[in-house]
Amino acid sequence: MKIAIVGTGYVGLVSGACFAEMGVEVTCVDIDEKKIENLQQGIIPIYEPGLDEMVARNRREGRLRFTTRLTDCLDDVEAVFCAVGTPPDEDGSADLTYVLNVAHEVGANMKKYTLVVTKSTVPVGTAEKVKAAIREELQRRGVDIDFDVASNPEFLKEGAAVKDFMSPDRVVVGVESERAKELMTRLYSPFMLNNFRVLFTDIPSAEMIKYAANSMLATRISFMNDIANLCELVGADVNMVRKGIGTDTRIGSKFLYPGCGYGGSCFPKDVKALIRTAEQQGYDMRVLKAVEAVNERQKSVLFEKLSRFYGGDLRGRTVALWGLAFKAETDDMREATSLVTIARLLDAGCTVRVFDPVAMPECQRRLGDAVVYARDMYDAVLGADALLLLTEWKQFRLPSWEVVRRSMNSPVVFDGRNIYDPAELRRMGFSYASIGRP
Repeated sequence: MKIAIVGTGYVGLVSGACFAEMGVEVTCVDIDEKKIENLQQGIIPIYEPGLDEMVARNRREGRLRFTTRLTDCLDDVEAVFCAVGTPPDEDGSADLTYVLNVAHEVGANMKKYTLVVTKSTVPVGTAEKVKAAIREELQRRGVDIDFDVASNPEFLKEGAAVKDFMSPDRVVVGVESERAKELMTRLYSPFMLNNFRVLFTDIPSAEMIKYAANSMLATRISFMNDIANLCELVGADVNMVRKGIGTDTRIGSKFLYPGCGYGGSCFPKDVKALIRTAEQQGYDMRVLKAVEAVNERQKSVLFEKLSRFYGGDLRGRTVALWGLAFKAETDDMREATSLVTIARLLDAGCTVRVFDPVAMPECQRRLGDAVVYARDMYDAVLGADALLLLTEWKQFRLPSWEVVRRSMNSPVVFDGRNIYDPAELRRMGFSYASIGRP
C-alpha cells in the first residue's frame, strides 16, 4: 500500500515513520526545502524519543521517502494524508489556509480515485471545505474523477508519540463511503491485530472528537490548579485531595496533577478554536473560557510566589530555571510556562539562568541572548537567589541538593510540578514552596 503525508511536523513525521514501520510505502511531502533536505540526510527537525531510529531504518529499507512536491507521488498513492499546521488566527479560530492549499493541489493534479484524509486538527465543517476545493479544481480541469474525504484526528502525546501511534488506545476515523472505510481499515489493521479499536463515525463527529477530548483534558488540569490554589489558602494538601478524588472510578486519576499551567501545540490552540467555533454558532462556551483564563493565570503562579517571597523587589536578583519545554521528553516550547515566567522575570529586572536537557536550541531561537544558557543543571543555579522548576524532566527528580545549596546565593526553591519532598528540602535548609501544598 502506498500513501502520501503532507506536512512533516510532529503529526506528519511520526505518522509517516510509523506507517512505514508497518510496511506501508510512505512519501512525506513538505514545501520547506531545507527541512526535506535535512530529512533526506537523516537529520530530524524535532525531538521525539525513538523517532530518529525509526526514520533512519525505514529510509534505509526504502519504505519512507521525502520530497517537496506532492506531484512526485500523487499518481501512485491510494491516500493523501493532510498533516499541515492549523495555527490560530488572531480571533482564536483555526487557520485552514494550508489544509485548503493541499486540497487544491490534489484536485488540480489527481488522475484517479484518491482518498484525502485530514489528520490536522481542524474545526467541524472543514471536510466540506476540502471537498469543495477539490471539486473546484476538477471542474476547472473539466474532468470527473471520483474521490473521498475522511477525518482521522491524532491523539499523540508529545514525548510518547511513537508509542502512542504504534499502540493506540483507539483510532477515530470519520468517513462517508464504504470504499473509504475499507481503505482505512486496511491501513490500520496491522496496528490492531488482536483488538481492532478503530471507531468509525460520520465526519463532523470525528472532527469534534479531537477538540472535545483535548478540551476535557485541559479542563481537568485547570480545575485541579484552581483546587490547588484554594488548598494553599485553606491549609489543605492538594496531593491528598487528588488521591481522594482520583480513586473515585467516575473521576479517575489521570490529568489531576496540579502545576504551573499547560502549554504545547494542542491544548491552548484547541481550546481557543472550540471557543471560536461555538461563537460562530452563537453559543458561549463559558466553561472553556474559564479553563483558558485559569491556565493563563497559572503560568504566572511561580513568579508571583517568588515576588511575594522577596517582598515585591526582584531587581538585581538571579533566578535559575530548570526546564524550558512545555513538558518533559520534548523540545517544544509553544505556549510554554517558561516563556511567560522568563518575560515576567526580565521585566522585574532579574538575571535569568536556564537549563533544559533538549530545549536549549529552541529557547535560543526564540529568546536570543535575553537569558543565560547554563552548561548543566548545576551551572544554572550558580549564584542564584532562587530556583524555579518548570518541567519535570527525570534528571531533575533526584539532584544533589548539597551541591545545589552550596552553589546558590540563597537556598530558595519553587517547585512548579510538585516533584520534591517539602520536608526533605526544609530539613536541608531550603526555603521551599510548591503548588497546593501547605
